[in-house]
Amino acid sequence: MSIAVAVLAILAFLGWFIFWAIKEKSLKARSVSYGVAVVAGILTYAYFLSMDFPQLIKILVSILLGIILIVVGSIHARRLAGRS
Repeated sequence: MSIAVAVLAILAFLGWFIFWAIKEKSLKARSVSYGVAVVAGILTYAYFLSMDFPQLIKILVSILLGIILIVVGSIHARRLAGRS
């Protein structure tokens, strides 16, 4: 059910986006990247809603762990760059 809602939301967004692009008569790269990000967000949201709860928790914990490791790595790289 959530996949069907996501597909309908994507179709509605793409229709609005095409209407907006025709109305503005110019399409910028940032507008296209915004559209791609919105479509990816809708599909990700629908995918997470279709999961069972324990699997969702595992994925969210792995995402948070990845964020923490990226931040720690960037802090370490910044400290190393500051020494030289």
